[in-house]
Amino acid sequence: MTQSAAPLIGVLAVQGDVVEHIRALTLAGAEAVPVRRPGELEGVDGLVIPGGESTTIDRLIRIFDLEQPLRERLGRGMPVLGSCAGMIMLSAEVLDGHPDQRVLGAIDITTRRNAFGRQVDSFEADLAVNGLDQAFPGVFIRAPWVERVGADVEVLATVNHGGAEHPVAVRQGQALATAFHPELTDDARIHAMLVEMARSAGSIERRDGRTSRS
Repeated sequence: MTQSAAPLIGVLAVQGDVVEHIRALTLAGAEAVPVRRPGELEGVDGLVIPGGESTTIDRLIRIFDLEQPLRERLGRGMPVLGSCAGMIMLSAEVLDGHPDQRVLGAIDITTRRNAFGRQVDSFEADLAVNGLDQAFPGVFIRAPWVERVGADVEVLATVNHGGAEHPVAVRQGQALATAFHPELTDDARIHAMLVEMARSAGSIERRDGRTSRS
């Protein structure tokens, strides 16, 4: 893939806001496709793990034989964005999860499920996000927050809740995660971050002849 080419970004399509992420990725200048099978995962330059229900996503990626391929691609540095439940899936540890719940460990953080409360406690907030010159409209729906941040993790945004600042957007290397739902807005700047990460990393070999380092 050349620096100017549109990267092919997959959206994990086992549960959650798949169509909305595909729309946002297209606005951000990517080609976007749903991913449900290991072969489809191997053919993309980056991936979005959408919001939904983290325990359901965990169960379904095992049913679809995607867990090990996901771990392998993430271990090789595939650019990835996780939103809400996707943030939980990318975490190293999750609090208040089911006893048998597995996470992918792509970002050295501990997240707490449903940290802001139930569905009725959903809210929106203008967020100051590192790397963006104007506030981003954060949509929080049964959202997690980050309780522990590893030494190599950059906190991109926080929200004040109960008098304390809680990280709600983080990045470690090629992995980016938000507690909010960027796909539910008309602002594609978070998705553009992923697109630029994929362009910088290159892309794996595809049928159109473009190649990758990931």
